[in-house]
Amino acid sequence: MIKRKLTKQVRVGNVQIGGGAPISIQSMSKSKTTKEIIKEIHRLEKAGCDLIRIAIPDFDHARQVKQIKSEINIPLIADVHYNYKLAIESMKQGADKIRINPGNIGGKEKVKEVIKCLKDYGVSMRVGVNSGSLEADLIKKYGKSTAPALSESILRWVKIIEDFDFDQMVLSVKSSDPCITIDAYRLVSNEVNYPLHIGVTATSGGLSGTIRSAVGIGTLLAEGIGDTIRVSLTGDPEEEVKIGNEILKSLDLRDEEIQIIACPTCGRCNIDVGALVQEVKEKLNSCRNEIPLPLRIAVMGCIVNGPGEAREVDFGVTGSGNKGVIFKDGKIIKKVAKNKIVDTLLEEIKNT
Repeated sequence: MIKRKLTKQVRVGNVQIGGGAPISIQSMSKSKTTKEIIKEIHRLEKAGCDLIRIAIPDFDHARQVKQIKSEINIPLIADVHYNYKLAIESMKQGADKIRINPGNIGGKEKVKEVIKCLKDYGVSMRVGVNSGSLEADLIKKYGKSTAPALSESILRWVKIIEDFDFDQMVLSVKSSDPCITIDAYRLVSNEVNYPLHIGVTATSGGLSGTIRSAVGIGTLLAEGIGDTIRVSLTGDPEEEVKIGNEILKSLDLRDEEIQIIACPTCGRCNIDVGALVQEVKEKLNSCRNEIPLPLRIAVMGCIVNGPGEAREVDFGVTGSGNKGVIFKDGKIIKKVAKNKIVDTLLEEIKNT
């Protein structure tokens, strides 16, 4: 079991970050108009997104916050760069959290103005530093973006913000390099007790982006580091949420009501494992209210690993010659024709 570092708790709307609260999943809207953003957020909510961020490039977008917030069910984060007044306007419109990069917001005095407004409205802030926004003196000192450079940058700003008597912040130090990201978060985690928003930035999309994100985020979470996550992919943000959920589930950091494990198949395989897994998923999801949850099922291609895997789950199925074998609690309970496997499995589950 993973032992998480206990960090300070920060509230974002009705979601708590840190302090032992469940690790939350974030994503960012990629739509343009208010109507499109709201529609996209509704889709992300259904996928399991806990917090949503929207870009605030100008005052028209800042004034969208009020309407968007009124039509969604999860906290809304305003992502602001360069113009500190956009952060202030977003708070006035009801944003639950502000994301800024202090290095590009215009200096200490403008950060101070943002903090004053944060206090007035009772809003929290994510302080983000990434490899593309390091201060010039740190680039000169380290020669390039490194984990120590990212750590020094964020810790510098933490001290400044604390001097302004503000501590409702979540920190992030992202790089597109998973190894730099991991080392940077380790350094920061050793120095401060603020909750950490973790992720690997600009990973591209598809298989490469998924793996880079899983390696960076998963490594840190396995070490107990991290309180909220965002998988940053080029493409549909719903994929970010789904992958984030799978990362948490794989580390037992988020409950999985229906878990299906399946073998990778080989020349011994006696059934179409891929098709069987898909059919089991679809039929279980269609009758969730009729089955005991949580539920773990193993779908194996042959009798070699079937019995062993079945001991670790509630039910298991495998191929054996021209038949299918169904296990319950590691014991064979039925042998059926292959075309009856799923229906028989569902019947046994429902009768549990």
